Amino acid sequence: MKNLAKFFLFVLLLSAGISLLYDYRLKHGGLKFASGRTPEKYTFASEPAVNPKQVVSLETLSQERRSLVKSVIPAVVAVKTSKKVVRQGYGLDPFEFFFGNPRGQRRSPRDEALVQNSLGSGVIVTNEGHIITNTHVVDQVDQIEVQLSDGRIKTARLIGADSELDLAVLKIDDPGVKPLVLADSDTVQPGDSVLAIGNPFGLQETVTDGIISWKGEPNSTDLRGDLLQTNAAINPGNSGGPLINVRGEVVGINEQILSRSGGSEGIGFAIPSNTVRMVLESVLKHGRIIRGYLGIQTGASQRGAGGADTGGVTVGDVVSGSPAEQAGLQPGDVISKFDGHDVKNFRALRTLVAGAPLDKQVELQVVRNGKPLTVKTQIKEQPVDYESARVLPRGNQPQPQGPQQPNDQETVDGPLASIQVDQLTPEKARQLDLPPNVRGVLVTEVDPDSGMAELQKGDVIEEINQQPVTSVSDYKNIAGSLDPNQQQVLSVCRHRARSFLVLRPR
Repeated sequence: MKNLAKFFLFVLLLSAGISLLYDYRLKHGGLKFASGRTPEKYTFASEPAVNPKQVVSLETLSQERRSLVKSVIPAVVAVKTSKKVVRQGYGLDPFEFFFGNPRGQRRSPRDEALVQNSLGSGVIVTNEGHIITNTHVVDQVDQIEVQLSDGRIKTARLIGADSELDLAVLKIDDPGVKPLVLADSDTVQPGDSVLAIGNPFGLQETVTDGIISWKGEPNSTDLRGDLLQTNAAINPGNSGGPLINVRGEVVGINEQILSRSGGSEGIGFAIPSNTVRMVLESVLKHGRIIRGYLGIQTGASQRGAGGADTGGVTVGDVVSGSPAEQAGLQPGDVISKFDGHDVKNFRALRTLVAGAPLDKQVELQVVRNGKPLTVKTQIKEQPVDYESARVLPRGNQPQPQGPQQPNDQETVDGPLASIQVDQLTPEKARQLDLPPNVRGVLVTEVDPDSGMAELQKGDVIEEINQQPVTSVSDYKNIAGSLDPNQQQVLSVCRHRARSFLVLRPR
């Protein structure tokens, strides 16, 4: 009782002290109620800093841009996907939660079902509700939904996809859709004003503006190939969204960025709308992409002094039964021209072959043992199992060695010496939630002091300087021939996003 009485006495004295302090500050101006406060004098600016007559053209431009955005936004959608992933976990015993596990018994594992969600963008391009997006946005998912600009959510069906061009066609049932026109991307030129619209970081209907910074050509010697380059900000979540011209037409589908940080640095790339139209019509008419193939595996690119690309593609191997075999191509041949077009790199050759009419006889100019040679063949449709058939040995070749074990990590000398890679297996691809079309080598370690912080453990290197990397052997051959005094461009897949990383010499 005495302690309780002391406690109440302490509370009473403390309350009295606080009350006296409050009264003191109130009387001496420390605290004032609103009723006793003297109003502050204020005056707003009455005239703009600039005479409106002097910026009429700018105001007109702003109004026109506002009208443009308002007109195209209804055709841009957020693509939301979900995927169930089963992982092994351990159930929680409620008695163990309260009383611990004194016997130290091991709990039995049980499967736990998790749902992974991802977000991308898309654009409606037909009156029937067909939507174009990137393949890597909708790969290996259980459910696809699209959210329209008015907030409605529609279930979407995957009609078809092309992993090589990274384009997919979805469809929603909504008779009131307002599609956008696919422009003729051949008429696009550097300097043209464009808008990129999408859902960067989940921020729906975000608009960024810029220009066409560079227009690619099939024979381009750098990483950009036949893509459109723009400085309009493109960030994660923009994938599959449209690149719009001033007439509200789609000139490209945003795909990837060139970045040292993973975010937009003003260098983004879009797939040209003419390529989009080709994929869309092929999928809707035939249910698949109709493309020709040659049937070769490539060797190292031809490079001259200082690492410059001198043009041509070296044949590393020839697929049995392919048009290349029918033409009599041999390992070591250098393809310099395809059907009259110069071939400067593998990307150029792939574009020319894929666009060639089926069953058309074409001429290939090659260099064999230093001597020019012309051969002919007929381009055939690429088989469905081409990607797996191309690595099978021909009858007169030895069987390849089995796949490397998970601990067979590889390093090479040269610019990439600080990187360790391993073979990418289907199991590892599933664990990393990679798209099914990813082919390359898995980065397992990066020396933190190497200055290659852009590259991370778990990245998949798909190309080095535009040369495809499909195995550890490819990686060793290409990486071992790099010039340490030149910058290297890696095409990298990280989770479900693709980007180019530029590694500069130290």
